[in-house]
Amino acid sequence: MEKLFKILTRISASFVFVILVATVIVLYLTARPAIEEFGLNFIIDSRWGVVETIEKNVVAIGDATASAQHNNSTDPIANSNTDSSGIDNPTHANTSLADDVLSSNDDIRAVDDFSINYDDLDIDVDSESADTDDASKRTVYGGAVPIIGTIFSTIIAMLLAIPIAMGIAVFLSEIANDFIASIIGTAIELLAAIPSIIYGMWALFYFGPFIASIFGGHSVSLLVAGLVLGIMVLPFMAALSRDAINTTPHVLKESAYAMGATKFEVIKDIIFPYAKAGIIGSIIISLGRAMGETMAVAFVIGGIFKFAHHTTDPTISVPVVLANNFAESSGMSMNALFYLSLILFMVSVITIFSAKYFFLRKQP
Repeated sequence: MEKLFKILTRISASFVFVILVATVIVLYLTARPAIEEFGLNFIIDSRWGVVETIEKNVVAIGDATASAQHNNSTDPIANSNTDSSGIDNPTHANTSLADDVLSSNDDIRAVDDFSINYDDLDIDVDSESADTDDASKRTVYGGAVPIIGTIFSTIIAMLLAIPIAMGIAVFLSEIANDFIASIIGTAIELLAAIPSIIYGMWALFYFGPFIASIFGGHSVSLLVAGLVLGIMVLPFMAALSRDAINTTPHVLKESAYAMGATKFEVIKDIIFPYAKAGIIGSIIISLGRAMGETMAVAFVIGGIFKFAHHTTDPTISVPVVLANNFAESSGMSMNALFYLSLILFMVSVITIFSAKYFFLRKQP
């Protein structure tokens, strides 16, 4: 039984890596045509679905007229069928001379007719040359605008959520009495359970116009999207941070109080260092949710492929691009969406690993 239990636990742990590797493989294989087509320029290109014309240098038929004139520049009379033996036979010579004159006249008329027809041919050559100057077209996709929109909306969300969430966690754990802490804790859990689309509708009709009346700009903007994200991740961060703070042993806090430390000093020097791993873990989880949030942001960010020069300007984020364009995409546009998904995945992984390395590494 013990051996079976170990095998089941190992299979469960390996299942996480299987999902992770399978996700990366599927994203890469589907995005590969777009990666080969656009390369790393996809990250810095701000165009999406823009048709680009690529001119091809085709050799025109410029020497057709000169070549035709050169091939037909020989004197028709000189090429007439003359009989050199006509010089010895006068009768035959006269007949031959008459035939030569008639033949030369026919050739002259033929040359005139050829010249007239060649004028028409010259016009056709020019039109064919114009049609030969072909230009191919391709649709260009770039992810710079949604990538920048995702990063800045997440930064705004974290700037709002982190201090408020830490304040709520400390209040519930160290300051509030049990009755108030239970009420506020229940309210936080209810906020975490609200679907994101409800946040989006509320922000679109009420919160967005309220923010626009204070800061100016549009009721759908990067600022509104960031604030809504902050409100959405706030309950998760506060609840997880509260649980991490509650793991601090009472003996450590009581010893600090016995030595004359104030509540602020106990929180700063005892509780936060002890619960650092759990607090940073809550921030990382909230960061991942903020990067991947779709429906609420789709309501209030604006949904346009344009850089936000001010926080009150509308823009777009990666999840919103995926949600808005996935249904009607095919071919290269679908590959570009998967390329964008792969970039979002890599940004999330790099951010999480960087945060865990710099904040949770063991000090020597």
